[in-house]
Amino acid sequence: MHGVAEGSAKGCEGCANCGPTLITAGMNLSDCDYVVALAGNPNTGKSTVFNALTGLRQHVGNWPGKTVQRAEGAMAVGKGNARKKYKIVDLPGTYSLLSQSTDEEIARDFLLFGSPDVTVIVVDATCLERNLNLVLQVLEITSRAVVALNLMDEAERNGLKVDPRALARDLGVPVIPMAARRGRGVRELVAAIGEIAAKPNGARPRPSTPLPAKLESAIEDLSRQILETYPNLPNARWIALRLIEGDPSVTREVEAGTLGQIGHDLSVESTRPKAGVEAAL
Repeated sequence: MHGVAEGSAKGCEGCANCGPTLITAGMNLSDCDYVVALAGNPNTGKSTVFNALTGLRQHVGNWPGKTVQRAEGAMAVGKGNARKKYKIVDLPGTYSLLSQSTDEEIARDFLLFGSPDVTVIVVDATCLERNLNLVLQVLEITSRAVVALNLMDEAERNGLKVDPRALARDLGVPVIPMAARRGRGVRELVAAIGEIAAKPNGARPRPSTPLPAKLESAIEDLSRQILETYPNLPNARWIALRLIEGDPSVTREVEAGTLGQIGHDLSVESTRPKAGVEAAL
């Protein structure tokens, strides 16, 4: 299955053999139940996954205050009262949440402050070690994640063996083997997205290595100060860590007083179309 057109989904209503009924909704972005972020290193096939989920039609614009392109689409799963609609946001490719470029900064800020309902991290099975850096960073800030282990066909062709079950066990989040160009794994990815979206607390990522007590205390103190200045800002702990490390982009945003504004501009609610916008699209 590669981008099933709306109304063309065939077969049963999500049995064990066929998986969930997928209807790609193309450009219809109104009244979405969930927002899904697609993240990943460049050249992992992330855009191919995006197209497989939403169809080839996209709404392309710019991120707030940036010249970087923003691609969005939608998909619907199920029928009748069980039908759920997902807005898919294709983030700029990034190697790390420790941003070094405008593209990486946008991806980082959306994941940190946009509070997507699910984050799909697309990784390249042929060079998994390099891709896991971003995966582990994302899991530091959200438990609502799925790993799309893409390009499995190329890994197999090159004689590489990757165990998705072992990786899922080690990470504590679903890992879906895929060859998105061939439509392989798309239904399984859709099912995993739906499961994480429906869980109040997402998945259960394995905890990271404990930090020294003095550092942990400093992080907690700084996190409290950040929340006093920016009430309800998501991921204050991550911001505190970056400030202690001296991250220049985070330091610059704190000094400029723009963290709160970034959180508002990139929030999930700001990604939902306003009245009249749907007709303009």
